Amino acid sequence: AVALVAGACLLSTAFVAPSPHQQLARAASPVALRSASGEYTGFVPDMQRRTLMNLLVVAITAVPALVVLGGYAFYFYPPLPGGGAGGVPAGDVDGNPITLATWMKTHRENDRELVQGLKGEPFYLITKTDTIKDFAIGAVCTHLGCVVPWNKAVN
Repeated sequence: AVALVAGACLLSTAFVAPSPHQQLARAASPVALRSASGEYTGFVPDMQRRTLMNLLVVAITAVPALVVLGGYAFYFYPPLPGGGAGGVPAGDVDGNPITLATWMKTHRENDRELVQGLKGEPFYLITKTDTIKDFAIGAVCTHLGCVVPWNKAVN
């Protein structure tokens, strides 16, 4: 934002009337503006028009520049969490939701059992000593799409 303001300031001063130092150099030149009385007045008749055009140029170029910079900034802005109703409960073989209390009554540490996850897909739920892990292991084979049975002797 600071760079945009600094650029706008530099751009707005790029097309303004000459400084007093430049006016002295112009007055010393052989070609000088003269009024009806023959003296140089330093008046530029189109100054208001030039100032207006400078402001229009800056404003017109600022709009697309802000759009581009805004898009660039929002690329790095992380999305806010929201929406949804939270997690999806795992289901048993019949699709009934599983509670932690009933699960812990029937399972020991390091037990893995097939449950229904998102959209009814099969997952292995892993039991720890007094709770379950924060994740489940997908039971669908990536090769053929079949459900892979858990082999405790191999793992």
